[in-house]
Amino acid sequence: MITFWHNPRCSKSRQALALLEGKTGIALRRYLEDAPDEAELRRVHALLGHPVIDMVRRGEPEFTAAGLSPDASDDALFAAMAAHPKLIERPVAVSADRAVIGRPPEAVLDLL
Repeated sequence: MITFWHNPRCSKSRQALALLEGKTGIALRRYLEDAPDEAELRRVHALLGHPVIDMVRRGEPEFTAAGLSPDASDDALFAAMAAHPKLIERPVAVSADRAVIGRPPEAVLDLL
């Protein structure tokens, strides 16, 4: 089972979802409406194996409004993503023991 953090307005998210459909069980989560809390963000981060900043959409106005920069502390980044889920890079696909960011969308296939 793969939990897929999805934003239907995002073309990359739609493309990644299309790649997974029919290949495995998918639990679709519209993370803007059902936002992860800090603890869940930290758990997914541990599965990603990338720096926290890689999970953050730095081009969003909320990034600057929150006083963040690329060298912000991990704690500040987690707090900002929890408070403003729009800052979470999308899409995110999570299995029991791994997670990937679907950029490019084909990256989600690594979970199969």
